Amino acid sequence: MHPHRQAPWFSLAFVVLAADQAAKSTIDATTPLGWSYPVTAFFNLVHVLNPGAAFSFLAGAGGWQRWFFLAIAIAASAWLIWMLRQPRPRSESLAFSLILGGALGNAFDRALRGQVIDYLDFHLAGWHWPAFNVADIAITLGAACLVLASFTASKQPQAQEKA
Repeated sequence: MHPHRQAPWFSLAFVVLAADQAAKSTIDATTPLGWSYPVTAFFNLVHVLNPGAAFSFLAGAGGWQRWFFLAIAIAASAWLIWMLRQPRPRSESLAFSLILGGALGNAFDRALRGQVIDYLDFHLAGWHWPAFNVADIAITLGAACLVLASFTASKQPQAQEKA
């Protein structure tokens, strides 16, 4: 694949990383830890730290999880970069780009802050979904794109990106 055909996918990953870090830096610089601001009846902006993984998995594990999740993010990012350098359908490239940007965003937090800043809090009737961030949204959207791509790929012959 020609490098100019890869540029949009790496650019998208960079935009996700930049948007994620800009939002986290703004929350970190302008609000105290533990802050919560009700935006709607079901949504708050918050400032919380997550030392674990998605949905605070292993958050109370004692500190070793920082390095474990950072190593996973670095390894996954290297694999995603390699995958994006290969010819593949646009839907897969979109998915890998979103996941790469999100993985790098959360890895950046783990490396520099030791924990991930989360700030989006949805709730209903006293029940709160675990707080999350732009990186988490990108990873989730990327995973959903891969699932959708797997359904369409099984119905079509090996259609590779040619343009």
